[in-house]
Amino acid sequence: MQDTKITIEDVLKNVRVDLDIKKEALIRNAYAVAENAHLGQKRKSGVDDYIQHPLHTALILAKIGLGSKTIAAGLLHDVPEDTTITLIELEQKFGKEISAMIDGVTKLGKIKLRGSKENIFLENLRKMFLAMASDIRVVLIKLADRLHNMETLSYLPPEKQQRIALETMEIFAPIANRLGIGEIKARLENLAFQYLEPENYAFTVKLLSDQYGQRKKNIDKIISEMKKELVKEGITVLDIFGRTKHLYSLFRKLKRHDMDIGKVYDLIGIRIIVPELSNCYETLGIVHKKYRPLVGRIKDYISLPKPNGYQSIHTTIFGPEEYFIEVQIRTKKMDDEAEFGIASHWIYSEKKRTLKNFFLKSKHNVPEEELKWVRQLREWQNDLGENDQEFIESLKIDFFKNHIFAFTPLGDIIDLPEDATPIDFAYRVHSEVGNRTTGAKANGKIVPLDYKIKNGEVIEITTARNHKNPSRDWLKFVRTSLAKSHIKKHLKKEGFL
Repeated sequence: MQDTKITIEDVLKNVRVDLDIKKEALIRNAYAVAENAHLGQKRKSGVDDYIQHPLHTALILAKIGLGSKTIAAGLLHDVPEDTTITLIELEQKFGKEISAMIDGVTKLGKIKLRGSKENIFLENLRKMFLAMASDIRVVLIKLADRLHNMETLSYLPPEKQQRIALETMEIFAPIANRLGIGEIKARLENLAFQYLEPENYAFTVKLLSDQYGQRKKNIDKIISEMKKELVKEGITVLDIFGRTKHLYSLFRKLKRHDMDIGKVYDLIGIRIIVPELSNCYETLGIVHKKYRPLVGRIKDYISLPKPNGYQSIHTTIFGPEEYFIEVQIRTKKMDDEAEFGIASHWIYSEKKRTLKNFFLKSKHNVPEEELKWVRQLREWQNDLGENDQEFIESLKIDFFKNHIFAFTPLGDIIDLPEDATPIDFAYRVHSEVGNRTTGAKANGKIVPLDYKIKNGEVIEITTARNHKNPSRDWLKFVRTSLAKSHIKKHLKKEGFL
C-alpha cells in the first residue's frame, strides 16, 4: 500500500492548539531543515520520499493536540540518526528542549523485542519507562512514529513484520492505552493483529462487515429518533453517530464468549456528545425512556473514571429486531480525552492542578494524578536496582494489567491492578497499615486476606498495634510490587527471610 502523500500545509491545518506566527514559523522551519536533511532518501517502498514519514508523524501529533515544539521534534526525529546533521547542530538551531525530545526518541528507537514476548530486552525497556517519567512528549512522538511505520509495514520482509507487529502489540499499544489515547491504541492493535493473526483478522473483518451491513438501517433509524427526542427535551446535541467495536477488541471478546457474536453487546454502538456534564445524565434518562435498557449494563465512568482518565456513561439498549446496541454519552471534553488521552491536556490547559518541573524543561499544565503512575515506575525501578526479572514482573502486573478502583471507609480512592488483595490495598494506604493488618472487610462483609477486590468496593482494614510482622504467606498472593517490596524488606529486617 503506497503512502498517502501529504504536505506541511496538511500538518498545519490539523493543529488543534492555537498557533501564533512564532509557533507556526517554528514548525515550518523544522520542516525545511528535515526536508533538506532527508533530500534524496526514500522509504522502504522505494517510491515515497523519506520526508513523508516525519510529515505523517507530525500530522498524528497535530491531530491528537500536541503543541508546536512537539510537532517540530516529530518532524526532526530521524534527522540525527539518518542524516549528516547532528543533535548538537539541532540544539543550536532549535534549543535544548526540542533537541532533548529528539534524543529521547532516538534512544527509544533502540528498543527491540527479542525472541518470545516473555523475553524482552529489559535494559532498553527500562530506558523507555524512564524516558516516560522525564518527558511524556518523547513517548507521544514515538507512538506517532510507530503508528505510521505500522501503516507502511507491508514493505518490510515477513520476519521484520512479525517482530515489529509483536512489539507493537506487547509494548506500544499497552502504553497508548495507559496514557488514555484510545484512537492510537485501537489503530496500533488492529494493524498488529493483521500481521500476527492474518486468518483471525480476515475472519473478524468479514464478521464485522456482515453484522454492520445487517444493522446499519436500524442504527440510522435510532440515531434519527434519538436526536429528535433529545432536541424535543431541550438537550443540545453536539454530535451523534454510529460506531463499531475495533477489530482486535472484538476478536478478544469473541474468544471470551466461545466465538458467539450474540453475546457481544457492544459490537455496534451510538455515541452522543453533549455540552455539559449534567446533560449526560439527562440524556441517559431520555434514552431509557425511549428504549428499554438491558439490566446490569449501565456503567458510569463519569463518577468513577478509568485509571487512564476515561470518562463516559455506557448503557446497552434493545434496538429494533432485538439487537443490542451500546450507547455512549459524554461531553466534548470527555470525548477528546477518550480519543487523545494525556495529549488532550495541551488543548485544555486551563486545568489548575499542575505537576511542576515534571516535564523536562516544560511548563505545560498536566494534572498530577494523570502521571502519578509514571512516577511510580521510576521509584520502583530505583528500589529494585539491577534485578531485571523482578522489574519486568512488576511492570507486567502493575503497568500492563487493567486497574480497578477501591475506596477507603472515608471515601479516598485507591488505584490497584486487577486481582489485587486487601494486603495490596493496605500497603497502598501506608506501609505500617500493611505490616499491622490482621483482617479485612469488603462492603462491610469480612473477607479473607487473599480476597480479590472488585471494582468500586469499600475496603476496611483491621489492624493491631502489637501485630508488627507481615506474614511470609502473604507473598504467595499479593499482586503489587509495592506490597511485595515492603513485605520482603520487613521480613529481612526481622531475620525471617
